Amino acid sequence: MKGTALSALFAAATLLASPVFAADDLCALNLQKIDDNMATLNATSEGLEKSLDEHVADAKAAQAKGDNTKCIEITSKVLLRLDKTDKGTSSGS
Repeated sequence: MKGTALSALFAAATLLASPVFAADDLCALNLQKIDDNMATLNATSEGLEKSLDEHVADAKAAQAKGDNTKCIEITSKVLLRLDKTDKGTSSGS
């Protein structure tokens, strides 16, 4: 009986801790996706690249402070903008 209660308690603790690790992973994953997209993006304007670099710097600063929610918020917006930019250049080909 005690073993089952301990197992359930351990499982609950693991589930509660999981979002913290997932947020950290998502922040790092988004930053990697941005780096990959920036390296392969066709004909980005200098202004766009500078703007995206500033947002990436903000996201990395948030990550360094441990504010993964802010990092994910910033990187998600950057990825959306990169996706829109990439679709805009590929559809014009």
